[in-house]
This record gives sequence, structure tokens and C-alpha cells, in this order.
Amino acid sequence: MSIKVVKFGGSSLADAEQFKKVRDIITADSDRRFVVPSAPGKRFSGDTKVTDMLYECYSMAKEGADIDEHFAKVIERYNLIIEGLGLDFDLSDEFNHIKWAFMHHAGRDYAASRGEYLNGLILAKYMGFDFIDPARYVKFADNGSFDSEITNELLSAELKKHEYAVIPGFYGGMPNGTIKTFSRGGSDITGSIVARAAEADIYENWTDVNGFLMADPRIVESPKEIKYITYRELRELSYMGASVLHEDAIFPVRVAGIPINIRNTNNTTAPGTMIVPHTDVYDADRVITGIAGKKGFSVITIEKAMMNAEKGFGRKVLEAIEKENLSFEHLPSGIDTMCVVLNSAEVASCREKLIERITQAVAPDSITIDDGLALVAVVGRAMVKAKGTASRVFKAVAECDINIRMIDQGSSELNIILGVDESDFEKAMRAIYGEFISA
Repeated sequence: MSIKVVKFGGSSLADAEQFKKVRDIITADSDRRFVVPSAPGKRFSGDTKVTDMLYECYSMAKEGADIDEHFAKVIERYNLIIEGLGLDFDLSDEFNHIKWAFMHHAGRDYAASRGEYLNGLILAKYMGFDFIDPARYVKFADNGSFDSEITNELLSAELKKHEYAVIPGFYGGMPNGTIKTFSRGGSDITGSIVARAAEADIYENWTDVNGFLMADPRIVESPKEIKYITYRELRELSYMGASVLHEDAIFPVRVAGIPINIRNTNNTTAPGTMIVPHTDVYDADRVITGIAGKKGFSVITIEKAMMNAEKGFGRKVLEAIEKENLSFEHLPSGIDTMCVVLNSAEVASCREKLIERITQAVAPDSITIDDGLALVAVVGRAMVKAKGTASRVFKAVAECDINIRMIDQGSSELNIILGVDESDFEKAMRAIYGEFISA
């Protein structure tokens, strides 16, 4: 019997009707044995996510305010789900305990985690599955870092005891017994952790979209969906700001070589996007897998005659940057020129100090910092096999009268990164997409 781990996002479990869709999905395939739920999300535009409601209640409790009215709205959200599902299930004791814990300042992580916890209890009851509290098996170290190996050992042993189970997402436990949440993509991370521990054949991540898109729909009109994407491509696109799974959320399954299938709870016939370790599958007509980018970068340009003959030059520059607690994004350089791309917001507080450090370290002929740079990444595993890809990228941008301020391409030829003025960012994205993707 194969094993599928399925994670459902907040929109997929926002109300009773969505719960019914989730049950149909799970029961349609007996291999879907372990389920990771999020807290209830928005039911409609203008609605409030339960996690945000819990945060507000906890903040009020810390300030000594009466939270009865606000907490009653949380209770109502869950009771509406229970009633809508026709369940004989009373969470009064759980609600009372959570409210008591809020009043005794149990912590923001505890408060946030209760959204997933309560939704997990309801889903387990509705499905007739066992309930596993991740606080006992998803472990964090004393410094707050996730302990992946201990977690995998504990959770793997526990999952073997259950044929079907619900494991809430987003949180785990500290050595002292308190609750700790993941900082971002919490339920996605839990799903990945469970998939690794269960040695799953596939990790299905159910959400409210048909799959990943080739470009930001706020910039490019109706971008096409990505059918297959590798972990490396995913990292390149997510790093450049694409709304895809964060690397933290895929690392456990990436280590284990488990594929991820992004699916739509509201459109189960859509195949979604497959995230795989490696694949030779690609659309020869498209060449590229996706385009992503973001604004807010600055470029430090350092010029010095015979720079290439000066041993340790690059190291000294990067050490100067490190001393200001900065990390660099890219290093496009020439024989007598070295450029370092940094996040503008991080540079702002130490601009003059940074110039002073670099000047003292390498005594350049000139050094400047230029702001207003946007980066656009063109990513695709098929690019290495397609002649003239770079030429097409540059042609598309040039025909829109856009000046390229920076070019960076790795030796793997998986991506090409362009630096353009922020004012040209959206226009460059649309131009490159239009060059490779026919309407």
C-alpha cells in the first residue's frame, strides 16, 4: 500500500462546505492516509482568518482587556463548522482551556497554534481518523531552531502506529513543553515533515489555485500554469519573489526525494503542478519554466586598475560587507570592476560606513552605490538545450527600450538574471514573457 500525505490550506478548510470537499478528496483515494490541516482561512473577501482572530484575542489578554466578546467569535467559527457537518462534537473544554491559557499569558506561538489544533480535532472526528498532536513529535531545540532528525525519528515511529491520522500543521514543541510555531509557511512545512517521516510516495499540497503560474498575474495577464518544476527551479523562482513554496517548506521532502503535487481543492480535475527532484519533461515550445523578480536593490560598483592581479581583493570586499552584517545577492564583475548587489533597505542604515570599510580594505580607484535596481530572473531547465535563449531575452527587453544595468548567469545555465531600473520592472517582465509564451 502506497502512502500519500495531504495538506490542506486555510481556504480549503474555511467552513463546513469546504470540509465536505476535503473529505471527498481524501476518501477518493485510500492512499491518502495522513492529513495536515491549516486553521480556517477567509470564507469571503473581507473575512478574518482564525489565526488573526486568535492573535488579537491574545494581545488583548496580555493587556488585561476582557476578551469574552472577541473569543466568542472564534468559538462561533468552529461551532458553525461542527454544526454544518452534522457532528455530535463538543469542544467546550478545549475552548475554556485555551481562554484560560490566554489569560495566563501562554505565549503568541501557543495562541497562533490553536487554530490548527482545533481544526485538526474537528477534521479527525469528521473523517474518523486518529489525531496526533505535533507538539509531542515535531521538536525544536532550546534556541528555537527546528530539530529535523529528532523529529523524523519520533514522528516516523508514531506514524507507523496509525493507518490513518490527522496531524495539525504550523507548530511543534520546545524541550520545556511550550508550543513553538514555524515562522513562515508553517503548515506547508509540517506537511513536508510528515511526508518524510511517513516515507510517503507523494506529498499533495491542496490549496485554492490550480498550480504554480509562470509569472505574477498582477503583472502578466493570465500567465500559464507550470506542469512540472524541479526543486532547483523552484528555489530560483521563490528566491526572486515568486509566490511559491518557501525552501523551508520543501527541504524535508527534497532530502528524501519525495515529489510534491500542488492541487486545487475547488477544482479536483486539474492535475496541478508537480515539483520533482529531476525531470527530462519540458515544453520545447516554451523553453523557460517561469519568470520572477523583485525591486529594492542597490549596486556597489568598485573600480581599481589591475584588480584581477591583487590576491584576496574579493575576499576583502566581502569581509567589509559582512562586518556590516549584510549578505550579498549577486556578484557581477569584470577584470578591473567588481559589483555587489545588496538589498537597498539593509544598505540604507550603514551606507557611509560601508563605503568607508570597503575603501579602507581595498583602496579602490572609485566606489559608488546606485539604487533603484530591480532584478528579473528567467528560469528554465530547458534553457541549456535551447540555442539563442539569452539573445531572445535581451532582444525582448531592447525592443521595449529598456536599458539593462546588470546581467548575471550561472554556469548551470538554469537561469538568467537581468538588472533593470525599477521603473522598467513590470514592462521587462511582460516583454520577456511575451517573447517566450504565445497567447
